[in-house]
Parts: sequence; C-alpha cells; structure tokens
Amino acid sequence: MAIKIYIDQGHNPENPNAGSEGNGFREQDITYDIGMRLAALLRADPEFDVRTSRNDPNEILGTSNATSLARRVNDANFWGANYFLSLHTNAAAAEAANGSEAFVYRLGTQAQYFAERILTGLTAETGLRRRGVFARPSLYVLRRTSMPAALLEIGFITNPGDAFIMTARAESCAAGIYNGMLEYFGL
Repeated sequence: MAIKIYIDQGHNPENPNAGSEGNGFREQDITYDIGMRLAALLRADPEFDVRTSRNDPNEILGTSNATSLARRVNDANFWGANYFLSLHTNAAAAEAANGSEAFVYRLGTQAQYFAERILTGLTAETGLRRRGVFARPSLYVLRRTSMPAALLEIGFITNPGDAFIMTARAESCAAGIYNGMLEYFGL
C-alpha cells in the first residue's frame, strides 16, 4: 500500500493567512511552487500517494487564519495521511539570517526523524545551511494532525542567497525534500 503524504503549501495567495515577503518574492508563491514540484516527484513514484492543500496558485483556504489552518489539518486527517509536511519560508529582520530548519510537535518522535531526513536531503541538494529540528507544540498544524507532522522552513525569504535558491532552484529544493523522504522510508 502506498505511503500517503500530505503536502501543505503554507499560506494563501492573499489574506487571510498570507505569508511573508522578501527580495521581491512572496512566501505563498514559493511554497506553492516547491510543493507542486515535490508532489510531482512523489506522484511519479509508485511508493507514494500524495495530496496538496492548494491545487491552484490562487486557491484560498478558509476565511480567517484559524479556518485556513483548520482546513489544511482536517483535510489531511480525513484523507488518512500517513505523514504531513507543511512548507514555509522563514523571515528575519537581519538579512544575514539563513538556512533551513524544521519544527515538530515533540522531539524523539517519528516526526523528528522524518524532519531530520528531509533537512539532510535539502542540505545535500541545495547547500542551504542546516539549522536543525526543534519542538514547537504551539503550532496548529503540528498539534492538530493525527499523523507525524513537520513544518519545514525551507530558507529565509529575507536572505538574498536563500531566496535565490528557493526560486531559481525550486526543483532542487523539491528534489532535496524528496530525497530526504526516500532516505527516511528506506527507499
């Protein structure tokens, strides 16, 4: 039976729940693009079944931040996903802040190991600095999912180098995440 992966392309194309901006890019556009590229890789592999939260770049989920997040989580839970991955870009006031990091509900769980392998694959493929995996139980998409879940901050949209990698090399980002998943599942 195929492994069911739910890919949440973080944020909406406009409010409610629009993402951050930096270097002329919008988070919601980057996460949509990388998420769809990752979904294509997973769909081409018979080991996986995949669903995405946004199936069109203009799709808006929910009427508020709360309902947008609930819609993503409820869809994954109802579908019976085996793993949930929420894609985001980080932002900071300091332009020098860079790298990839992931958040999980609790450390020492399958979600942490899943996130660790994804970071390994992403770093190997793109050269983005690995910042680590951290517990963040306050994040809705981590505490309300009924399967191992990770929130991946691919890179800093406010850092020119990271922004370039996430946009000009979006396929590499998707491939790195995919390769990390393959390593996690021993495929």
